[in-house]
Amino acid sequence: MKRLMADPAATSPVAGPVPELIAATAHSLPEQAGALARARAFAEPLIAGEMLDSGENTLIHADAMAAILRSIGGSEAMQAAAYLIYACEHLNRPQEVIAKAFGESFAALAMESTKLVRVQRLSRSAQTSAQLSDDPRLQTEAVRKMLLAFSRDLRVVMLRLASRLQTLRYHAASKQPMPPNLARESLQVFAPLANRLGIWQIKWEMEDLAFRFLEPDTYKQVARLLDEKRAEREGRMEQLRAGLEAELRAQGIQATVQGRPKHIYSIVRKMRGKSLDFDQVFDIRALRVIVPSVRDCYEALSWVHSRFTPITEEFDDYIAKPKPNGYQSLHTVVRDEAGKPIEIQIRTQAMHDHAEHGVAAHWAYKEAGAKGYAGVSAGGSYDAKIAVLRQLLAWERDLSGTDKGEGLFEDRIYVLTPDAAIVELPQGATPLDFAYSVHTSLGHRCRGARVDGAMLPLNTPLQNGQTVEIVAAKEGGPSRDWLNPELAYMVSHRARAKARAWFNALITDENVARGREAVEKLLQREGKTAVKLEDLAAQLGFKSADGLFEVVGKDEFSLRNIETLLKPPEPQLPPDEYLLLKKSRQTEKTPKGGVLVVGIDSLLTQLARCCKPAPPDPIGGFVTRGKGVSIHRADCSNFREMAARNAERVIEVKWGAPKQEAAVYPVDVAVEAADRQGLLRDISEVFAKEKMNVVGVQTQSIKGTAWMTFTVEVADSGRLARVLGVVRSIGGVRSARRR
Repeated sequence: MKRLMADPAATSPVAGPVPELIAATAHSLPEQAGALARARAFAEPLIAGEMLDSGENTLIHADAMAAILRSIGGSEAMQAAAYLIYACEHLNRPQEVIAKAFGESFAALAMESTKLVRVQRLSRSAQTSAQLSDDPRLQTEAVRKMLLAFSRDLRVVMLRLASRLQTLRYHAASKQPMPPNLARESLQVFAPLANRLGIWQIKWEMEDLAFRFLEPDTYKQVARLLDEKRAEREGRMEQLRAGLEAELRAQGIQATVQGRPKHIYSIVRKMRGKSLDFDQVFDIRALRVIVPSVRDCYEALSWVHSRFTPITEEFDDYIAKPKPNGYQSLHTVVRDEAGKPIEIQIRTQAMHDHAEHGVAAHWAYKEAGAKGYAGVSAGGSYDAKIAVLRQLLAWERDLSGTDKGEGLFEDRIYVLTPDAAIVELPQGATPLDFAYSVHTSLGHRCRGARVDGAMLPLNTPLQNGQTVEIVAAKEGGPSRDWLNPELAYMVSHRARAKARAWFNALITDENVARGREAVEKLLQREGKTAVKLEDLAAQLGFKSADGLFEVVGKDEFSLRNIETLLKPPEPQLPPDEYLLLKKSRQTEKTPKGGVLVVGIDSLLTQLARCCKPAPPDPIGGFVTRGKGVSIHRADCSNFREMAARNAERVIEVKWGAPKQEAAVYPVDVAVEAADRQGLLRDISEVFAKEKMNVVGVQTQSIKGTAWMTFTVEVADSGRLARVLGVVRSIGGVRSARRR
């Protein structure tokens, strides 16, 4: 029977170069050939003279990590990463350098492991040992950080476990005290992690070593009790082992029976949990039976129960109902002829391998170039990875306190992507929340979701550990129903903000397009199409042209402001000149009744160019500074604005009979039409037939539409209205109006 090691560090692999380790990796995948030797040679010059925080030489620590990984079935790639992790800190561009030398997968693995080490180091330094004592909140928070790291590459968990186990071994072998927070983290986070993944070989040793540093007196007391009468107990157990193996073989069961090593921490937990004395702990004397098949397990159990007296309440069938981490075995406690209890475990060789190494027994990673993680080779890579991640999620849930995830972190859940990456979401999150957390575009285009393979409504609350696959359109946007709180499509504030931003951007685009069209039409009417839109916006106080277009499109900025900017400013006169002008108008140029008659009495009148009035248009006068009275059409927008600002400068005016017989007035005519060949000629012919002189033409064509401005001389604006009716009848003309 294998005895309990009072000092597990006594045989720890902490020595230097390991050529035998490198030679023992012939089972590695072809793509990984030589990776371990190359990684060690690459890292040795960088880390051979370096020391870790614990005081251990970095290269020796990496050697020991590789040996631990090999002992639990870790691939050569995983072992090689043990060296690359520590080389990262000595490289200027570690990811780039390692990717070039070893491939993207190695670089990603090394960087993720290094990142997690730094996070955990900072977390420990920020916490006092008093806080760390038994606070499950901090324990769970550490687990959450691990989950997010492991979701990117499952090999990270193996590297962290191997590194922590070696740190414990080093402190034990060197007889140096371990910082309490480090030992407590090992016992409360790392050992349960190994247990959840079924890596019992690491779990037991890590628990015993951590417990030894945390409670040295209790550890020594139990170790002493185990050592008392050890020789006598082992002699009886060896006799029982050999007899049981021979009798099972005689029954046709090819069984191998071996003693099971004792673990101090598990004994202490059992004593404390069940309030037992040391002599009452059943598994101090224990045997393990390894048989070829499941059928042989139950046949061996039947024979053991017939041979010894079973304690029925201590029987557990973990084959029919495996533990959450996949552990399978039959556990029974029987009494020998002397009435002393003996625990017997019965399992197949495959069950035993899994019990010792857990998921590590099935992990075989290979390089995948730029794609990084390539999955596991045994039992289907995707299914295996999903199974492991769900174990980690279940672990976090167990620490939280209840199966429903309520407790310390009831506000968070973890779900999986189809590629088995973990996504952290608020409690009650829906597939839409999930889609937006993965990528904003995926959220906008989301049209359905498969949860654990079944199509479910988008407002279905997700549960811990579920796998979510989004069905998305190639293009499109969100539905306004998603923002309705009563329909509960999203609970994440971030997801709702992203959907709301999409609609805001859509409205903004519509306003900008509407405003751009209005501004461009205004510039065409004013004959200012050469004006740069960005310059115009800057002159009006906007950072960009789109900013101007948006407020114009929302009717928050009047186009009259642009018209005013485009017109030249009126010259300013001193007050005395203004008064002189006003006096001359009142005394010399104004007939009885105070009405200024345009065309007869006044030498100080001018027709406004903005509206170009002509008889018999209703008109008004505005006293300018230095240019006499400006005559506007009564419906002119500029005239109305000036009158509103300076009512005292408005004067009543009327048309008078001209002294000369052929007085004409220039007016502007705006024509919009479908652009075609000969359009300008056809319109010009109409004015020619009506004997209206065209003194100016401006034309512009944009996307098949022609905008034309004709300046024609007329004696009577009433006749112009009839001419415009003829212009509108020309083919392709959409509108013809006086400006």
